[in-house]
Amino acid sequence: MATKSMHGVHRVLSKLELSINAGNFYEAHQLYRTLYFRYLGQKKYAELIDLLYDGAILLLHHNQHTSGADLAILLVDVLTKSETESSDDLFEKLSRLFELIGSEVPERETYLSNALQWSARVTQEHKSGHPYFHQSIAQIFWREKNYTLARYHFLHSTDGSGCATMLVELHKQRGYASEIDLFIAQAVLQYLCLQNKRSATEAFKSYTTQHPNIKTGPPYILPLLNFIWFLLKAVESGKLGAFVVLCEKYEPSIKRDPSYTEYLDKIAQIFFGVAAPKPKSQGLFGNLLQSFLSGLDDSDSDEDSARPPARASTSHQMETDEQD
Repeated sequence: MATKSMHGVHRVLSKLELSINAGNFYEAHQLYRTLYFRYLGQKKYAELIDLLYDGAILLLHHNQHTSGADLAILLVDVLTKSETESSDDLFEKLSRLFELIGSEVPERETYLSNALQWSARVTQEHKSGHPYFHQSIAQIFWREKNYTLARYHFLHSTDGSGCATMLVELHKQRGYASEIDLFIAQAVLQYLCLQNKRSATEAFKSYTTQHPNIKTGPPYILPLLNFIWFLLKAVESGKLGAFVVLCEKYEPSIKRDPSYTEYLDKIAQIFFGVAAPKPKSQGLFGNLLQSFLSGLDDSDSDEDSARPPARASTSHQMETDEQD
């Protein structure tokens, strides 16, 4: 039985080679699908992965985009069903297929979605997909000048420097001069909301260093850049008091974008243990101050906790810490 099955596969492979040599790519695509079902039934996953990858590359190079994308989707299906472990080599192959499929092909979105889901399953710790794969996809979207999607995938990668370089290019090409600080501020806040401190810091340093219109700092001329710099320091220290004072001091800058308050509320919960605000609460700053005072009640003596923290002394302490 096995011999008969092998003979059938060899016969299909022979037909496939003839179809390719004759330039009959429609028939070749159908034969690839036939082999997909046969190899899958025999659990010959490694051979099938190589077959589908080579077939997809071949068809895409001959401008058979729909057929090539179909084989690419089948490839991801095999990776999922076989529970194949991730590797840099596989991510590079998947990224190459994604770029070759082209942005005009409707199946491209399905392929990427399935590939990210597979990478999320095999890594487990990265629910949105493997950071290395996100980085590769971000680079492709960047080359295609699709800055919106490039930015999204950079944020789910660990390439803060690459994200910053792209943001500098984006601001110079499409941004207003007054938005120079907004471009990096939102990215840093979103990195922090994704609990990626290292990439947030890397992105800020790279952006402020690379952008030709930002003078060397800190301190910076633009208040929002100073806020982000102090924020990264506060997150690293884990000092809620410094965070509270910082948000109060830079409230006018924070109010430039309504989304900043939501990001900071999430950051407060993640890095400073602040409880999520209740409906109709006093807002971000009232919630932060209440949590800060509660923390003092827990840690200080009754006499000390009866006195509210002096804002001026706390500010001075934060500035002293930054100078050390």
